[in-house]
Amino acid sequence: MNPAEKDFSPLTPSIVRALNDKLYEKRKVAALEIEKLVREFVAQNSTAQIKHVILVLSQEFALSQHPHSRKGGLIGLAACSIALGKDSGLYLKELIEPVLTCFNDADSRLRYYACEALYNIVKVARGSVLPHFNVLFDGLSKLAADPDPNVKSGSELLDRLLKDIVTESNKFDLVSFIPLLRERIYSNNQYARQFIISWILVLESVPDINLLDYLPEILDGLFQILGDNSKEIRKMCEVALGEFLKEIKKNPSSVKFAEMANILVIHCQASDDLIQLTAMCWMREFIQLAGRVMLPYSSGILTAVLPCLSYDDRKKSIKEVANVCNQSLMKLVIPEDDEADEGKQAVTVLPGEADHEEALAKQAVVSGGSLDASGDSNFSNNSVFMPASTERIQVTLNLDGIVQVLDCHLHDASAGMMTRIAVLKWLYHLYIKTPRKMFRHTDSLFPILLKTLSDESDEVILKDLEVLAEIASSPAGQTEGQGTHDTPNVRSGQLELALPAPAKTNQSGSSGAKGALECSPSTPTMNSYFYKFMINLLKRFSSERKLLEMRGAFIIRQLCLLLNAENIFHSMADILLREEDLKFASTMVHTLNTILLTSSELFQLRNQLKDLKTLESRNLFCCLYRSWCHNPVTTVSLCFLTQNYKHAYDLIQKFGDLEVTVDFLIEVDKLVQLIECPIFTYLRLQLLDVKSNPYLIKALYGLLMLLPQSSAFQLLSHRLQCVPNPELMQAAAAAADSSKTGLGFKKAATNTPIDYAELLQHFEKVQDKHLQVRHQRAARGENLDRRAVF
Repeated sequence: MNPAEKDFSPLTPSIVRALNDKLYEKRKVAALEIEKLVREFVAQNSTAQIKHVILVLSQEFALSQHPHSRKGGLIGLAACSIALGKDSGLYLKELIEPVLTCFNDADSRLRYYACEALYNIVKVARGSVLPHFNVLFDGLSKLAADPDPNVKSGSELLDRLLKDIVTESNKFDLVSFIPLLRERIYSNNQYARQFIISWILVLESVPDINLLDYLPEILDGLFQILGDNSKEIRKMCEVALGEFLKEIKKNPSSVKFAEMANILVIHCQASDDLIQLTAMCWMREFIQLAGRVMLPYSSGILTAVLPCLSYDDRKKSIKEVANVCNQSLMKLVIPEDDEADEGKQAVTVLPGEADHEEALAKQAVVSGGSLDASGDSNFSNNSVFMPASTERIQVTLNLDGIVQVLDCHLHDASAGMMTRIAVLKWLYHLYIKTPRKMFRHTDSLFPILLKTLSDESDEVILKDLEVLAEIASSPAGQTEGQGTHDTPNVRSGQLELALPAPAKTNQSGSSGAKGALECSPSTPTMNSYFYKFMINLLKRFSSERKLLEMRGAFIIRQLCLLLNAENIFHSMADILLREEDLKFASTMVHTLNTILLTSSELFQLRNQLKDLKTLESRNLFCCLYRSWCHNPVTTVSLCFLTQNYKHAYDLIQKFGDLEVTVDFLIEVDKLVQLIECPIFTYLRLQLLDVKSNPYLIKALYGLLMLLPQSSAFQLLSHRLQCVPNPELMQAAAAAADSSKTGLGFKKAATNTPIDYAELLQHFEKVQDKHLQVRHQRAARGENLDRRAVF
């Protein structure tokens, strides 16, 4: 026997020759001889000989450079396993490793024989192969994507056998398998993905294997597979995710919600509809099941959810689920979130973790991403379920991150209407639930909230006004903003209108603090932001005349419903009194006057002004009057409203000194139309008492004399023709002498009478200022549209 033959002992030369033969039948005969030889060694309990046979078959044949030798080695190793029977488990490492090496062979036939050999080895060893499961799985995952159909078929047989073994065993090491599964799940090959999903479904179905504990490790990969081009794979992945979600609903207390929150946030923003819908459904369940555990991830969730609210009917399902997510998340914010600072409230948060959360929240805003909290699971006492741990963990509301996301969406010009509405609802909700913390962000939010008033949607404007009204009336705003009332510069470049001194408080006998406590919802407390709001609103009207023209009345009327109408008119009049743009002041006064006279929302305020019975009403009249002087006709209409008929007559007498233009006459025309409206029914009835109201009649005749022969002239003329006993008008002078108050029909309260002479002087000063401005503009060659009619 030559030296080469001695190296193959205890294999005989005939076995060696047959193993190296190119014919399968001869190699099969050799395998039978090897099986017989190994059985003898087993009977003799000759472990050393058995190991030597396996080593020879492995090193000299299976790992040989010659393809036929490798084929012989594979069939020989399988024969060894069959001969060993139940004892094969003692030699599995030596048997499996050379076979797995052949899985990478370039020859498809050899890969097939390797599959066949491993099948026989596993079939004999059964449960004993589980300690080697990872290497078997790794090899099979590669064969699942093999281009050769025969190899793929062989691997499927081996795969089914291995699944049966795992299913029937209770010794599967899931912990050591998860890292490999996490790695392989990101494969882009369809067959490899199918292989992975099939194994996840099998493991999920085994009662003794709790794959749910390791779901955070593979959830992202599952959503990646859900976007596969193959309908079959997508369906399989849907089934797997559906099974996991059922399990989560059954056992929420054992679910690591926090560790999966950011994964869902990422996929809720996917471009693939199926991925996005599935992730959104999961998010809905997570919010409803985990409750406040999800709060630290609110900014990321909102980043994903808010844009979906503006989807059209093509993505109706996603929109509906996103809406539920948004509503459910909003309900998790409670007043207790306003009680303590973030750093003090989360007693279990590790040092530096709060800063980490804030940094992640900023990253989410910048990148449109998802990370807004740490990966640690924080459970709240208010959760739907009790955490597995006996220690309850305080949950912190990351308000800074939420506000950044909301502010970002308000600034986004491409955001849809429903998204903007949802953002404003969130801001309103946060100001209601956590006002103290929210007012720290008010100065940064204020500019964009004012800008949103120019939105094209009435619905958006309504919600925006609700937020601004809450800011302006919240007691928390007074606490946070105390002392800022006299500072015009809320932010550099934000306020252009000068901030006048606060309006004189009404001496009603109650202090400011007491008044604040006694305010009813219909007359909410006005804090320091209220005046800033009024200044900035007028500034916006001044810079955007189209906004004033199209939406000005709508905005002011809504504010009168949300806030105290008297405070609104008082503050706006006070600001306009110091307005340098006289043309804007005149236009704004005209707008306010029209609202005052015609809006149903101001019925109570009109009644208050009509009687002037209280000190407050007289103070309000004087405040309005001084600003109304920017527009002569509106000043007369205010006097008609307050029944100051003699003063109205005195004002009309001054009109002779004014420049009568088309615009002026149009306003007189509109005033005549208003007199015929239900709002001035009381005035028309007072015409029946000529003796008590001579100045009312003279004032109306004065308006008639101002008008050209027009429809308004005819209307007012016909009205005055209905006045009874016109001869009694001669008694006007006598009536004036007998009048102690100058109010004609009614008498003002004897205390603190109104100085009408001073008001008339103020009117003349304002009109002189307007005249000077017109002359200056004319000198500059500006077109004033002063079309004279006479």
